[in-house]
Amino acid sequence: MNHKRRVVALGFFDGVHLGHAALLRRVIQRARELGATPSVMSFDIHPSALITGRSVSLLNAPEDRVWLLRHRWGMEDVILAHFDEKMMHQSWESFVTDYLIGELGAVHVVAGQDYRFGDRGTGDARLLREKCAALGVGCDIEGMVEVDGHQVHSTLIRGLLREGRMEEAGRYLGHPHILSGRVKSGKGLGHTLGFPTVNLSFPAGVLVPAHGVYAAKVYTRDGVYPAAANIGVRPTVERTRKANLEAFLLDFSGDLYGQELRLELFHRIRGERRFGSVAELSAEVLRNAEQVRQYFQQMEP
Repeated sequence: MNHKRRVVALGFFDGVHLGHAALLRRVIQRARELGATPSVMSFDIHPSALITGRSVSLLNAPEDRVWLLRHRWGMEDVILAHFDEKMMHQSWESFVTDYLIGELGAVHVVAGQDYRFGDRGTGDARLLREKCAALGVGCDIEGMVEVDGHQVHSTLIRGLLREGRMEEAGRYLGHPHILSGRVKSGKGLGHTLGFPTVNLSFPAGVLVPAHGVYAAKVYTRDGVYPAAANIGVRPTVERTRKANLEAFLLDFSGDLYGQELRLELFHRIRGERRFGSVAELSAEVLRNAEQVRQYFQQMEP
């Protein structure tokens, strides 16, 4: 029996966007009222991937979802349950009684009006509210959120990222789009061109935004640096089969190999293209770096 008392938000929370904000604010409110732990219960993989057998391009890797939920929304506990055949076929009643209340210690739950759960999605918001009431557990069901006349959901944001429309995506996310990872060894091209770069891979299953150069900020152990970040296959020097992210950090000197970095993408400067020579590429990267500097200077109050 779990002795921790939790207020639990339910959902997948891909992107942790403004559509999730009402749920997370409500969790904080109820947790304070009840003296309980503000928590989120989600899954390690998107349920649709197992149910339909088709992969879902996600906005965030699980680690980035957890970071956003903890650091931007103050969730003390983030439970990423493994979504497998057993979880998929668990009855909706058992999910509420045995898992949420029995295992997680939920004293109050918060979900969106479109939340479905249990075997074949037979559980819905109405049944969740009724079951919680019968068991003496609080329940809040939150409605859809609209921004600029559009309902905020992960599918909308995925479409914007695929087109490189970062500012619009950020309006619906409520924060810049993020990517994190460990710096891997590259080809040393940055040093050849006269400016060091860092290389990150996109985690499996995570959406790759439109190829091109972006104004970004990179969070290192020692500080935050503006950066010109290229997403793509580097057609000028080495057409790779898999898109990667290579970032030129402005005003930085040092070695970041092996370090875990978090990167925020703010604005797409241009699309990826092939240059006639390495010298042309070098000149363009330096021009893009100055555009990045000007972009962030214009953002300052």
